[in-house]
Amino acid sequence: QVQLVESGGGLVQPGGSLRLSCAASGFTFSSYAMRWYRQAPGKERELVATITSAGSSTNYADSVKGRFTISRDNAKNTVYLQMNSLKPEDTAVYYCWVVRQGLGYWGQGTQVTVSS
Repeated sequence: QVQLVESGGGLVQPGGSLRLSCAASGFTFSSYAMRWYRQAPGKERELVATITSAGSSTNYADSVKGRFTISRDNAKNTVYLQMNSLKPEDTAVYYCWVVRQGLGYWGQGTQVTVSS
């Protein structure tokens, strides 16, 4: 019973910051890489960031590189996305994701709106 629960979204002005959290349960969290995706209205879901199981390596989409940071706390079974210098084009529903035994799992998503 894999479960992923995102939180931390909200309304923020351009240039502001938010930190998203994804609380995981139902699997050995420290054994799995985690990802953040986002989906804006009318657009396909896109990969934002990836972190390895131990947190030793990360990757980012070009659109967020230098502004977003993915991290994890394996003792708390939680993955984070720190978002700085936010732009209106970052507006989307943000989801965390894991593949376990060949099946992908998504959380319910958290809404991020960047607007003046």
